[in-house]
Amino acid sequence: MSNRLGLLASASLVVGGTLGLVGSFSPSAVRGIAWGLDGTALVLGAALLAVHHIRLGNEQLAAGFLVFVAGQTLVVSGSAMELSASSATFGAGVGLWATALALISASSAMPSLVRASGAIAALMFAVTALQIYGGRALDPLSKPLPFAAYPFLVLTLFGWAWVHYRCTSRDAA
Repeated sequence: MSNRLGLLASASLVVGGTLGLVGSFSPSAVRGIAWGLDGTALVLGAALLAVHHIRLGNEQLAAGFLVFVAGQTLVVSGSAMELSASSATFGAGVGLWATALALISASSAMPSLVRASGAIAALMFAVTALQIYGGRALDPLSKPLPFAAYPFLVLTLFGWAWVHYRCTSRDAA
């Protein structure tokens, strides 16, 4: 991956994670904008990382980032909706997030802390998705889940950004 694209991927993950958290604590008008931009940044970052890992022959990581892109597109599609109206697509999206996080976290290419935070987020999002699939009325800000899973997701996103930033910086030296 070129230095420019590596930095763009890392920056996209940091911007996406930050805006996602900001949106979670914002009024609905601001939340829709923050989550829309968050989702767009995360799709960009994950797509760049998928291409990067395909080129390196890391099929498992590439597949994980591709599944994350699919899940994130579903989640971002509900950004401007009322929270309760987005429940079905949100459930499908977090189910795919859980799968992606599990795939990526199972790879030894990621540091232990990043793998652990990703595995915790994967488990929490899997439980959320199963509850929604089972008919429970959860929305993106329901407590305890999925709300409690977001810090683990953001920590994981920041970890992915750091790993790829370091690789980009090392390759530039």
